[in-house]
Formats: sequence, structure tokens, C-alpha cells
Amino acid sequence: MQLKNKTALVTGSTSGIGLGIARAFAREGANVILNGFGDAAEIEKLRAGIERESGVKARYDGADMSKSAAIEAMMTGALAEFGSVDILVNNAGIQHVAPIEEFPQAKWDAIIAINLTAAFHTIRLALPAMKARRFGRIINVASAHALVASPFKSAYVAAKHGIAGLTKTVALEGAEHGVTANAICPGYVLTPLVEKQIPDTAKARGISEQQVIRDVLLAAQPTRQFVKIDQVAGLAVYLASDTSASTTGTIIPVDGGWTAH
Repeated sequence: MQLKNKTALVTGSTSGIGLGIARAFAREGANVILNGFGDAAEIEKLRAGIERESGVKARYDGADMSKSAAIEAMMTGALAEFGSVDILVNNAGIQHVAPIEEFPQAKWDAIIAINLTAAFHTIRLALPAMKARRFGRIINVASAHALVASPFKSAYVAAKHGIAGLTKTVALEGAEHGVTANAICPGYVLTPLVEKQIPDTAKARGISEQQVIRDVLLAAQPTRQFVKIDQVAGLAVYLASDTSASTTGTIIPVDGGWTAH
């Protein structure tokens, strides 16, 4: 077990990529702290299932990642219970699709808050203990949109480009302290977030939902296949492990060849 006796906090982990990463970490022996929204009974089922299947501690914190005070309370609670957050995965994200001249200001503010500013807060609060222990793994789940742009996603693309810059800066600051920082940039994964944006994209472009999948989403990926959650989670396990000690400041695409164009 590569991550035995480590503690991992994964934001936005009640579904999709975040849940896949949390489960992969637990299978490798890490205690995990889940975060995200959803039905309370369903989340408890997920949490208990991880404990039962992997024999680790699994906790849940419903902190709203758009609120700095809630993030601080979550990080303080995690440190109080486990003594450290060895692995921090910033995965929480939201999306809105609209032409920039029609883009609601409130949506812009929310996307920047959750997709970018939240990562700043979790990192600043986790880093002191990581430096003191001379071990830390910060993994930011960005997107191919950290490297390239698509129309109608101004806030998301801006936030993900920001995550790439934040990742590199944190990598430089942690380099002499045993702390690495890397960003994973998935292409399109069929998660609830992607499924939800399909009808919005169809409306914005004036095409059918099937055309969105074929001609917009998968058209970007030469493999013509959605990236699988397990593929992203496998890379996250590597980046969280001791083996990755010299891998830092990297922005790693997992995008079926999208950014090779």
C-alpha cells in the first residue's frame, strides 16, 4: 500500500473524479476526508462504504468551497483529527456555459471562487504543517482548459489557467521542504459536471445534445473516447506517492491527445 498512514483531503469528492480519487487513495491505505454537496444519506453510504472496503478512516466535511471561513474550519478540523493533511487534492469545480457578453456576473464570481480561490485557501492552510513534516503532496485537478480554451467557457478557462500558475508557484515554494505540487488536466470525462453542461452547450451552439457529444466534446480528443475516472485516479495515486518526489510543478494532460493538436 503506497499511501498507508497518510491522510488525504479531496474537495468535491462526493461524485465524479473526486470520488474516484478518494476511493483509489483509500485502496492504497490512506485515510480520506470527503467534501462536497449531495444527499446526506447517500454521502453517508459512500463514506461508510470506503471504510468498510478499504479498512481506513473516512470522514466527511460539507464545507462550501466558495466560503473561506468554511474552508478554514474544514482544514482546522482535519488537522485536529488526523494531525496532518499529507495529500491535498483540489478538485471541487462548477461550470457555466454562455457567450461572454451574456455571462452572468454571479456565475463568474462563483466559478472563480470555487475553481480557483478555494485552492488558494486550502493550500495556504495545509502548507505550514506539510513543510514542518517535510512531506506534502498537492494535486490540483485542472482541465485541458488549463492549457487551451473553448468558446463560451470564459470563467472556467480563466480559473483553470489560474490553477496552472498557482500550481507552479506552490511547487517552487515547496521544493526545498519535501512538498510537491502538480496539476492533472483531464480531457472530457463523463461526470455529472460534463453531463450537466451538454444541454447548455447545445442551446448555446444551436445543435442537438448528440451533436455536442460527437462534434464538440469528443471532437477535441483524437481517441474519440471519454477519459475514464480510473485513469485520472491512477495518476493521482502516483503523484501522491513517494515515487513522485521529483515530479513537481508539472501540468499533466490526461486528455486523449487533445492538447497535442
